[in-house]
Amino acid sequence: MSDGGSSNVQNSEEPQQSEHLNIKVTDNNNEVFFKIKRTAQLKELIDTFCDRQGKSPASVRFLFDGQRVQPTDNPDTLEMQDGDTLEVHQEQIGGC
Repeated sequence: MSDGGSSNVQNSEEPQQSEHLNIKVTDNNNEVFFKIKRTAQLKELIDTFCDRQGKSPASVRFLFDGQRVQPTDNPDTLEMQDGDTLEVHQEQIGGC
């Protein structure tokens, strides 16, 4: 007779996800904040950041949790949360 009402626990996570995320993009000198849809490709964010910073998208790489981000990725495929950070690093060419 004592269920404890456990059937209501499952619905607690779903309504909290909004359609948009606030993402911080940083290159250690500048921080730019973007509000993007969860399903939007990150190409637009990458192009906009590079445009504002005067950099070529081919000369930098974007990382999320240490993994390289592709322009075709979106926040849902990367499992990004509101307030997450994308790191921008200068592309390095060469070696020994």
